[in-house]
Amino acid sequence: MIFKHTQTSRAELSGTKLRSLAFALLTRKEYSKSELIEKLKLYAVDENEVIQLVDELSDQHYQSDQRVAELVLSSQLRKGKGPNRIKQALKNKELDTALINDEIQDIDWLEQAYQLKVKKFGTDVETDAKLKAKQIRFLQYRGFDMDIIMKAIHRIEEE
Repeated sequence: MIFKHTQTSRAELSGTKLRSLAFALLTRKEYSKSELIEKLKLYAVDENEVIQLVDELSDQHYQSDQRVAELVLSSQLRKGKGPNRIKQALKNKELDTALINDEIQDIDWLEQAYQLKVKKFGTDVETDAKLKAKQIRFLQYRGFDMDIIMKAIHRIEEE
């Protein structure tokens, strides 16, 4: 018996079925405009219809880049990421950092970096160059600027 290799194609959707798919996607997860367009393009017959639909959903506040940006910010902060890593995460989602510039400015990055340093290395100020370099690399990887890192690793806990 010979089996033919059949390629399974995705459903070609348009109109109300495409709209239903968009709502189904948005009920599970917040998507940025560009992410939603890319996801729907996989199923749509017409690319222009997808763009028009996503614009309409955005106008009706079913989809919001602002909400996505705020979710990314809070998620990255919970994970202990610094401003540079947060901005990179926003770029990966094709979002503009201007959406949350105010929130980023209000965060005390020195305190964030210090708390991460204390959690990982303790409150002691290191004098050993190797251990200090390890702390610097750790905080750099997390996305903090060098001036904040230096202040955080030299900070002495007030009693």
